[in-house]
Amino acid sequence: MTLEEIQAKLEESIEGSTVTMQGDGCNCSTLVVSSVFEGMGLLARQRMVLAAVRTEIDSGELHALSIKAKTPEEVA
Repeated sequence: MTLEEIQAKLEESIEGSTVTMQGDGCNCSTLVVSSVFEGMGLLARQRMVLAAVRTEIDSGELHALSIKAKTPEEVA
């Protein structure tokens, strides 16, 4: 799975998100910025991101994903 494929899947799954990816296809990190994270705790945000790629993780196609999930205000 390429970084571009992971990025597209996350952007499609998390409303109004901007996704930045780093790493290689199976071990990567992401910064997901979306207003849907407002009022959510860190764990809930990470669970939302992981849920978007759960199939790929379960299949082993995506081995590790480091997640930063922030609101637009937190990034500014």
